[in-house]
Amino acid sequence: MMTGYGQGLGWGMMGGWFGWFVMLFFGFLLFVGVILLVVWAARASSGGGRSVEGPTPPATKGDDEAVAIARRRLASGEITPEQFDEIIRALGG
Repeated sequence: MMTGYGQGLGWGMMGGWFGWFVMLFFGFLLFVGVILLVVWAARASSGGGRSVEGPTPPATKGDDEAVAIARRRLASGEITPEQFDEIIRALGG
């Protein structure tokens, strides 16, 4: 008669039922980690899910040039100060 581990008592190579539970638990954690990594990578590559009401983007060279043109037009009297303010607001400044 054989005695010892693995005789139908639930104590096999992985330490019995507890070993299987631990293995399944860490497998589940690995699966969730991979899913979260894929979601994070997808969001990072698509812009990170920025909100519409977030901060205004930094001024570009075109915006700086538009502001300079508006200042020249204000200085020459082509536009009023109110029109200048409206232009600056439209440019996000």
